[in-house]
Amino acid sequence: MEIISQNNTATNTYAVEVKFSAEEFETEVNTAYNRQKNKITIPGFRKGKATRKVIESYYGENIFYEDAVNALYSNHIEEIIDKTGLEVVDIENTDVTEMDKEKGVTLKADLITKPDVEISDYKGINVKKTVKTVTDEAVNAEIDKMRERVARIITVEDRAVKEGDTAVIDFEGFVDGVAFDGGKGEKFPLEIGSHTFIPGFEEQIVGKNVNDEFDVNVTFPEDYQSENLKGKPAVFKCKLHEIKAKEMPELDDDFVKDVSEKDTVDELKADVRENLEKRYKTEADDACDSELMDKLLEKMKAEIPQVMYERRIDEIAREWAARTRIDIKDYLKYTGMTMPQFRANFKDAAKHQVELRLALEKIAVLENIEVSDEDVNKEYSDLAEQYKMEVENVKNAISEKTLVQDLKIEKALDFVKDNAVIEEVTE
Repeated sequence: MEIISQNNTATNTYAVEVKFSAEEFETEVNTAYNRQKNKITIPGFRKGKATRKVIESYYGENIFYEDAVNALYSNHIEEIIDKTGLEVVDIENTDVTEMDKEKGVTLKADLITKPDVEISDYKGINVKKTVKTVTDEAVNAEIDKMRERVARIITVEDRAVKEGDTAVIDFEGFVDGVAFDGGKGEKFPLEIGSHTFIPGFEEQIVGKNVNDEFDVNVTFPEDYQSENLKGKPAVFKCKLHEIKAKEMPELDDDFVKDVSEKDTVDELKADVRENLEKRYKTEADDACDSELMDKLLEKMKAEIPQVMYERRIDEIAREWAARTRIDIKDYLKYTGMTMPQFRANFKDAAKHQVELRLALEKIAVLENIEVSDEDVNKEYSDLAEQYKMEVENVKNAISEKTLVQDLKIEKALDFVKDNAVIEEVTE
């Protein structure tokens, strides 16, 4: 196999012409014969017993050509890419321009390559890190959530509905005096303040008493999912059957012992405060990193092939399916969503990830970032421990070349962070 021409025909595109000798073609034709002969029927011969010459005389000399050319391509594509010296991300417009048992096979294809990346001023990027202060109110709010989780639900009979209650109601909706589909419910438990219903609905239940019958007047949002209801005023005729409320446990040492490993209210508050401080710090670090990466991407110039974004969307979609254990085709069927709509969910993430990786790859080159054998071995060990696998199995799953490149990107990211100018602000 030899590359007989390689020309840059457009941005990130190279037209490559590859020649396979007659001997290479003959080898693959014979392999195709041996692979297919047991499936071919020739009058007077049992399956698998007809010679290649007999089959070719009966069906035509070129019966095995297509299979042979496909094998030549698939068996040598990595070698072809390697010989071009290009960083190829996709192959398009593959075509056979010659196929002859005496002259061999010639293929043409367009190789889509990674873009040339320019990036500068990536050292000393100014970002602000805003860390929230943990207030007593925040601590108390967290503890109230703990109290809510173990609260008792009681029936209220001596007062009207207020925010936070659950109102058990009958309702039926009308537009222009006509009831509409899906607008009716009986003894429906509606938590006031949950914003489950149309804006303005829940607020009109506040102040009502058990057995009250009343109208709720609302207007459907302009972006409501039902076309025949968008933006229309509606009247819901309602009856309040029951009021339920949460009875919170007292905040005392007994409560603390029931819901935590602490013994006193003061100990619980101190623990909650510490956890909030850690959470706020993590949130601040993440927001700072996000701002830093956004500013880094502003300093990069590259004409990125669309296929790189599409490939990353493919990967994210596969990761989503593996994480959720939901077959994408089933998900589309159940939700009524189209594949383009589903893929659009991942478009922004894919764009950001592709561009960030390209930027960091370029920085790794500019800064001569290297990865040692010790780094590689440690990463393999860490991955094996993380996924509860043998190290050898991890090595079989992830090539050293891929791992080295990933580690270079991680080091480039650390380099950008270490050289950033971070202004820390307390909120």
